[in-house]
Amino acid sequence: MSISDRVIAIIAEQAVLEPSDVTPESTLEDLGIDSLGLVESIFAIEEEFDISIPFNANEPKANDFDISNVAAIIAGIEKLVSEKV
Repeated sequence: MSISDRVIAIIAEQAVLEPSDVTPESTLEDLGIDSLGLVESIFAIEEEFDISIPFNANEPKANDFDISNVAAIIAGIEKLVSEKV
């Protein structure tokens, strides 16, 4: 599975959707993921990829990790994974 597929699977699981329902253009809000779901998604992604996402749950817009849509999340994770190697 690619990074993209794995991230989409995690987000879909949190949103109780099928991975095919999650598109790169989808926002977390579109998918029905609230702030708790966002935090749970972040934890699941960190565990899956053994990375640490720079994210402040209290101020999700005030950080360097873009969570504006699924494509931005995937791009951020790909960058963190590549820096880890």
